[in-house]
Amino acid sequence: MNIEVNGRVHDEEPRPGQCLRTYVRERGWFGVKKGCDAGDCGACTVHVDGEPVHSCLYPAFRADGRAVTTVEGLAAPDGELHPVQRKFLDAQGFQCGFCTAGYLMTTAALDADQLADLPRAFKGNLCRCTGYRAIEDAVRGIKHVEAPGAGESVGRNLPAPAGPQAVTGTARYTFDIDVPGLLHMKLLRSPHAHARVTAIDTAAALRVPGVHAVLTHEDAPARHFSTARHEHPEEDPDDTRVLDDTVRYVGQRVAAVVADSEAAAEEGCRRIEVAYEVLPAVLDPQEAMRPGAPVVHDKDPVTARIARPRDNVVGEAHGEIGDVEEGFAAADAVYEATFRTQRVQHASLETHGAVAWLDEDDRLNVRSSTQTPFLTRRALCALYGLPHDRVRVVAGRVGGGFGGKQEMLVEDIVALAVLRLRRPVKLEYTRAEQFYGATTRHPFTIGVKAGARSDGTLTALRLRVVSDTGAYGNHGPAVMFHSVGESTAVYRAPHKKVDAYAVYTHTVPAGAFRGYGLGQVMFAVESALDELARRLGLDPLEFKARNIIGPGEPMLTPGGHEEDLHIASYGLDQCLGIVRRARTEPRGEPAPEGWLVGEGAALAMIATGPPGGHIADARAALLPDGGFDLAVGTAEFGNGTTTVHRQIAAGELATTVERIAVRQSDTDVVRHDTGAFASTGVVVAGKATLRAARALADLLLDFTAAHLHVPRADCHLAEEAVLHPGGRLPLKELYAAARAVGVECAADGHFGGTPRSVAYNAQWFRLAVDPGTGEIRILRSVHAADAGKVMNPMQCRGQVEGGVAQALGATLFENVRIDGRGEVETAAFRRYRLPQYADVPRTEVHFTETADAIGPLGAKSMSESPFNPVAPAFANALRDATGLRFTELPLTRDRVWLALHRAGVTGQPRVSSSS
Repeated sequence: MNIEVNGRVHDEEPRPGQCLRTYVRERGWFGVKKGCDAGDCGACTVHVDGEPVHSCLYPAFRADGRAVTTVEGLAAPDGELHPVQRKFLDAQGFQCGFCTAGYLMTTAALDADQLADLPRAFKGNLCRCTGYRAIEDAVRGIKHVEAPGAGESVGRNLPAPAGPQAVTGTARYTFDIDVPGLLHMKLLRSPHAHARVTAIDTAAALRVPGVHAVLTHEDAPARHFSTARHEHPEEDPDDTRVLDDTVRYVGQRVAAVVADSEAAAEEGCRRIEVAYEVLPAVLDPQEAMRPGAPVVHDKDPVTARIARPRDNVVGEAHGEIGDVEEGFAAADAVYEATFRTQRVQHASLETHGAVAWLDEDDRLNVRSSTQTPFLTRRALCALYGLPHDRVRVVAGRVGGGFGGKQEMLVEDIVALAVLRLRRPVKLEYTRAEQFYGATTRHPFTIGVKAGARSDGTLTALRLRVVSDTGAYGNHGPAVMFHSVGESTAVYRAPHKKVDAYAVYTHTVPAGAFRGYGLGQVMFAVESALDELARRLGLDPLEFKARNIIGPGEPMLTPGGHEEDLHIASYGLDQCLGIVRRARTEPRGEPAPEGWLVGEGAALAMIATGPPGGHIADARAALLPDGGFDLAVGTAEFGNGTTTVHRQIAAGELATTVERIAVRQSDTDVVRHDTGAFASTGVVVAGKATLRAARALADLLLDFTAAHLHVPRADCHLAEEAVLHPGGRLPLKELYAAARAVGVECAADGHFGGTPRSVAYNAQWFRLAVDPGTGEIRILRSVHAADAGKVMNPMQCRGQVEGGVAQALGATLFENVRIDGRGEVETAAFRRYRLPQYADVPRTEVHFTETADAIGPLGAKSMSESPFNPVAPAFANALRDATGLRFTELPLTRDRVWLALHRAGVTGQPRVSSSS
């Protein structure tokens, strides 16, 4: 057997049935990624004798005598990048980078005809981050990156520091390391939605060759906790055990088998015999709140922090401003309807996983795909009674998150195995497990009623919200509270009322997801106000513009005003102005003859950070060579914070980003950071970086003045030196002089996440609908974003494009379906349709001109917010085209066709009411 990989011959025989992906990874070629193991995502693409193949489907033995090229071998032997790698760098055609190797290998093999038809050429590759436009720009050779001078970084299109590693396959994600003596874990999961484990027989499993241990609820701590990670753990209910003797959804882990190989661990799982007492289950949140429904968690409401356990209500919010009935009585038109949103999977291409070991000092080391390394360390210490200095958590480069990795779903069970066996242990979710064993976006049912006078003045707004949090309450109360916050505060109405419930069911748990509940409720509110405007004969956009709050106005919600939340800059009027201009421009794809055409818009407001505090610490230091070290805790998963932090620091230190090295996401080498979630990577962690860099700049100038006996006011930082009246003091010499007198050239920065500001977004679509088939074609997509001072326009635009693309998937076809037993039916990409290259239009992204009084250097967040107005804008355009109001997501072709068919809508052209 001879398999040549990147010019190196390997003569090891593949294992029976082994695929080429695992074969090359086991030999250190970690650029080949695992995203699906089913040939659906393309992350594992390699060349075999020059032809691209999905290596997860390609039997390794077929590569005998063939030349295999992975992304590591794409460059020339002298290190010169392949032209495709250079193009992806110049265009920054990636975000998290997990799919990038697959795209590079696919692109490098395309001929001229294939390059002319990218939708077909990229049918076998998926990207969850970019929205595909940056990838298209890369393929087309469009260059976006800039190279500004020292101190000129902020506001420029600077590349991600890990870009070269992303395009060469040398960026190290969670499992891209070789751990000697590694054992593998597999999980036995429940086949029942609700059952009590009465007995577990592990004897046969333990007899499987290579099996080292089988862990059950008898081995797990008795302590309850929440898998959700927040700075304040009391925000979430304590309803979860590492392993429980009661299972509450199909797919819940029942036992863990640890073995020498994944195959042995899987066989061990098959041989475990479990006796269950099957219990009644409830799958619908409305049914779950009714008297006599099966109780999901019969726990003490105080100690578990569950609002009403016997009613399956984990959290609720009720409030009223004014008197809504009085407001409806004063209205000339009232609209009332119920809207529903579905479960959506995060579908990050890197699945959940962790590898852990004990080091020579007997410290627990955990390497995990997590957005919250510090909070995960804290939770592990609490679970296993370990001091913080005995646990280290490291997040390597994370292959996508979108809120799904603001959880502790794997680290707890891996740590249990390591502490028991004192051997390194790895657990990596399969793609199927990601669907039924991780978390989803919360499904919502939103009853909305809105009233307004004939002049377009909103008189009353009432919401009744039911959120299905699934079998466990991780994030349930917080998502519910957030969903009815900015969605009601953005509109000025004298009478508002909210009743909201987060409800347990015996289904796969929901969790944090981009937008954190706002997207679901904004779908209802924005659709309802659009319909109300039409009933009044008003332009929906102008109706909304009349009723939005303005700068200086209070943000009032029935749930209570958050005192630390402010309108520190206001760009919503500019966002709406951008949409107005788009409506008048004769641009976009023409509609096919006979199709129905319409347009629609929606807006959204979001807080730039969570309530209750979000802590970030940073440390900036001068290095002996005159460069700088920046230590930040926030994780990088395509959100681009690493790039922005270097830009902020470079601006304050009058240097270039290349001279700033960043250390991050390692609890041993950086200081505390709550985590990369709630849109805080720039506005919270970035502010800590700003303060650390400013403090270091002051320290360097103060030292120079004292050291040289010159006026402090005459000293100025420049690239590689401090300028002073007598000339220049090189930073290398400054470092040496400071060290000689015991001065440490380092400074700290801290921000607690409060006060907070708000960001705004508006989305507009023009689309066409084929009444004969229900097919919808997007003719033009425009997004306006108020991100304050945009730190990196190229990168921020990518966040918007990716958010719009992900939201379009949730709007049009993504749906985690659950059958009558509570089992997930869509546990593979080919059964759960993600947006592909051909599905996503090129969205025109426009930024407003604002500068925030709170955010670092005037910046605001823009990672979550683009998602929120997309579904209602699309639904409003669909209403404009068809005359039908769709109140349930997703807006699949069959659902649209059926509604048109029942309504007798034909292909006769309609006149847009908002044209």
